[in-house]
Amino acid sequence: MQQPINVFKFGGASLRDADAIRHVGTILDRFKDQRLVIIVSAMGKTTNALEEVANSYWNGKPDVAREKLGAIHAGATQAMKDLFAEVPEELTAAVNDLFVSVEWALEEDPNEEYDYDYDQIVSLGELISSHIVAAYLNRIGLPTSWLDARDVIQTDNTYREGWVKWPETVERAERLVPPLLDSTPFVLTQGFIGNTSENYTTTLGREGSDYSAAIFSYCLDVEAMSIWKDVPGVLTADPRYFENVTKIDRLSYREAIEMTYYGAKVIHPKTIKPLQNKSIPLYVRSFIEPDLEGTYVTDEAGDAYPPMVAVERDQALVNISTRDFSFVAEHHIKELFEHITTTRLQVNMMQNTAISFNVVVNDIDDRVERFCALVDQHFKTTIDRHLELITIRHYTPEIVDSLRRGKVNLLEGRLPLTLQMVVKDVPVIRRKKEEDVAL
Repeated sequence: MQQPINVFKFGGASLRDADAIRHVGTILDRFKDQRLVIIVSAMGKTTNALEEVANSYWNGKPDVAREKLGAIHAGATQAMKDLFAEVPEELTAAVNDLFVSVEWALEEDPNEEYDYDYDQIVSLGELISSHIVAAYLNRIGLPTSWLDARDVIQTDNTYREGWVKWPETVERAERLVPPLLDSTPFVLTQGFIGNTSENYTTTLGREGSDYSAAIFSYCLDVEAMSIWKDVPGVLTADPRYFENVTKIDRLSYREAIEMTYYGAKVIHPKTIKPLQNKSIPLYVRSFIEPDLEGTYVTDEAGDAYPPMVAVERDQALVNISTRDFSFVAEHHIKELFEHITTTRLQVNMMQNTAISFNVVVNDIDDRVERFCALVDQHFKTTIDRHLELITIRHYTPEIVDSLRRGKVNLLEGRLPLTLQMVVKDVPVIRRKKEEDVAL
């Protein structure tokens, strides 16, 4: 009987520099007798840096874009020098070719569609890191085959958030991956990226490498999928912003879907459903302390949970009303959602009254402005920016009150297990000292 396949995913924090990559090699050495498909993100903050390249290029500053790209190239070259006593020639050639392909693109005029150019440039990060990590694993005696994820994951032409063509992707995964695993125990490929039928690169949405791992897991009917993070597992809140957070040992698929949909950052929102459809367990584990058990996501988990908090920053609240003072009826909402789809706004919360319709969306690029321009003929809009969307699952009065302190609550919605509120910070009003009061 053939050994089952497992999927491991390592994010940018676990690949931030040569020492981190060495640590990943130490972790993988524990599993050298298994058949693994390994998904990697871009190293460290490379994606952010490449976004700056794309923005400079699009804004008519090709020299600035080339300068920023050169800095990224220098960083990758230094990482390779730090990692290898002697950098393999084939690795240097592969990485240089990737940078040259983007340099050539920067010589051309920008495409009519920003999202297309974004995907062709920003996808470079995962390709670079995958070549470096695969070469390192082979160097330390962990035989690894490199695979271009774009040969497997097929998407439509929705750039920056490609929709997976599942039948084509399943066929390619079943055809391409098993022969590689027959020759080496590890296959290493990229997260975040896919390919269109016209052979153009797409990306699957920001932080989409988790989703890539779930796609491979689904297509290959794997035994389990593991995401290696810089936290001990799924926590009740983000420890960067909250105190006294605790790890959840077991989590149901449904609860994981709810929390990631509402903004919990530990897992990409699209990750869970493909795993649930085939009952593939998910482990969220710490690459800092790999001996810890982490969080186990499965249908076998119970339904009793402590309060869990997710915070989405950079939110915009758009208030929409009709220009003819009529009620906001179903045909109005239909028109609004057609424009929401066109501009690819991500709606996180909505609420309507007789004369207005409110939507809370991620404030990305100029999407909100483009949406308001499209609806301007029939609707008046006002935008409130720099807001937070706080979602509390299994909420209690005490935790709701604590999260409201020092904030103005602009919009609120409640379900039996979930409370959401859109808030902004306000200074706390304090009484002046008597001697400071002007008489």
